[in-house]
Amino acid sequence: MISLSQYAKKMLPLVIISIPMLLLDVVSKWIIRENINRGDGFAVIPGFFNIRHDRNPGAAFGILSDQRTFLILITVAALIFIFWYSFRFQNSRWMQCALGFLLGGAIGNFIDRIFLGEVVDFLQFGIESKRLFWPTFNVADVSVCIGAGMLIVFLFKVQNKT
Repeated sequence: MISLSQYAKKMLPLVIISIPMLLLDVVSKWIIRENINRGDGFAVIPGFFNIRHDRNPGAAFGILSDQRTFLILITVAALIFIFWYSFRFQNSRWMQCALGFLLGGAIGNFIDRIFLGEVVDFLQFGIESKRLFWPTFNVADVSVCIGAGMLIVFLFKVQNKT
């Protein structure tokens, strides 16, 4: 039987990653909301990287636009998945880190959906001369992508061992 302190120690990577990612996401979105009007922004690297205040009422790439309740339910399911996997893979630092990134990002966008009804996005990359831009995103999205990438690496690693 594992003690609570032993379990907490094993969960440390999850906490050490999720809390800073969540704080960075929440603070950066607050700064954008307070200082840049919706639709406005400025070039950081002219022609390539902009800070632009956008809102997304859907999920990635605007899919499921205006499906707030459904997206909230999906996030709750994802949070359950994260906590279940954090217990199941408590001895894997790699998985704890991956789940930490997923947790921080999921909660960051969840907060926006609950309190604003949509997600604040502000990082915009593209080639301005060609008018080609990747959809605007935020720190929570980056965190989720890192966590998902780490999960994929873990699955390939485990699959190759069998």
